[in-house]
Amino acid sequence: MSEKQQASVASSGRFAVFSYKATPYLYVAPFFILFLVVGLFPLLFTVWVAMRNYNTITGDSGWAVCGAVCGTRDQSLVGNFQWVLHQRDFWMAMRNTVSIFLLSSVPQIIAAVFIAWVLNANLKAKTFWRMGVLLPYVIAPSACGIIFSQIFSDKSGAFNVLLQTIGLAPIAWHADTLASHIAIATIVNFRWTGYNSLILLAAMQAIPTDLIEAAVVDGAGKARTFFSVTLPLLKPTLIFVILNSTIGGLQIFDEVQMFNNGTGAAGGANNQFLTVSLYLYNLGFNKVTIGESNIGRAAAVAWLLFLVIVLVAVVNFSITRKLADAETRGKKRMQKKAQ
Repeated sequence: MSEKQQASVASSGRFAVFSYKATPYLYVAPFFILFLVVGLFPLLFTVWVAMRNYNTITGDSGWAVCGAVCGTRDQSLVGNFQWVLHQRDFWMAMRNTVSIFLLSSVPQIIAAVFIAWVLNANLKAKTFWRMGVLLPYVIAPSACGIIFSQIFSDKSGAFNVLLQTIGLAPIAWHADTLASHIAIATIVNFRWTGYNSLILLAAMQAIPTDLIEAAVVDGAGKARTFFSVTLPLLKPTLIFVILNSTIGGLQIFDEVQMFNNGTGAAGGANNQFLTVSLYLYNLGFNKVTIGESNIGRAAAVAWLLFLVIVLVAVVNFSITRKLADAETRGKKRMQKKAQ
C-alpha cells in the first residue's frame, strides 16, 4: 500500500471516529441553539435593559435614573429597580397577584385531587369524562376571559341575575376588590383544574394495586385508603403540580386582561385587579413618555417578578419536601418499633 493510500485510510479512520463522537451532539445541537437564541439571549439582554434608561421612542440613553421619587438624578445600575419599588401601583399589583394566586391555586389543587380520585374509580364512559375534564384547558384564555367577564357582568351577568332572582343584591364583580379576585380566580380554576386532575390521575394509576388491595384487606374504607395510602404516594406529583400552579398563578395576565373587557382602565378603575404582569405590560407599552425609561422599568418589574416566583417556589418546595421527609421518617420509626 502506497503512502497516499495509507494517509487516506488514516484520514478516513479519524473522520469516522470524529463522526461517531460528534453525532450525539449534532442531534441535540438544534435545541441548544434555539434556546440560546430565543431563551438565554433575551434573558441576559433583559438584565442589560433593566439597568438602562431605555425608551421605546428614543432608545437607550445611558444608565438608569430613579428620578424625583428617589430624590436624585444620578445614574445608577439599580435606578429602574429603585423607581419601581417606590411605586404604589407596583405594590398594589403585587398584593392583587398574591390574592388571586391564593384564591385560585389552593381550591384548584384540592378540586384536582378530588376529581382525579373520582376518575380513578370504576366509572362508566371513563374516556368521555376524562376528555370532558380536559376540554376547559383547550379553550383559549382570551375566550375564557371574555365569556366569564360577561357571566360576571355587574349589570346583566348570569350570576347577578341569579342573585336578584332569589332576592339578593347584585355583586359589583368589576368594582369590588375581593369580588373581582374571586371572579378571576374562577376563570383560572375553570381552565387549569382539569389539566392538573389528569396529571394526578396518571400518578394514581401508577400506584401498585397490591398496596390498595392490602389496605382493603386490612379493613380500611375508601376514605382511609385514600388518605393513608393514595395521598402519601402522590406527594412527588403533588409537589410538581403545586410548583407549576405557583409559577403560573404569579404570572397571571390573559384572564385579567380579558376580564376587564372594555369596562375601564386595564386592571380596574382603582387598580383593584391589577396584577404584576398586567402592570408590566401597561408600564412598557401603554404608558410611553419620551425621556422616561418605560422599557427599562418594565424589564425591572419582570426581574422582580422572576425573583418573587423563584423565592416562593423554593419556599414551597422546601416545605413540601420537609413534610414528606418527616412522614417518611415517622413511618420508618413505626416500622422499627413494630419489629
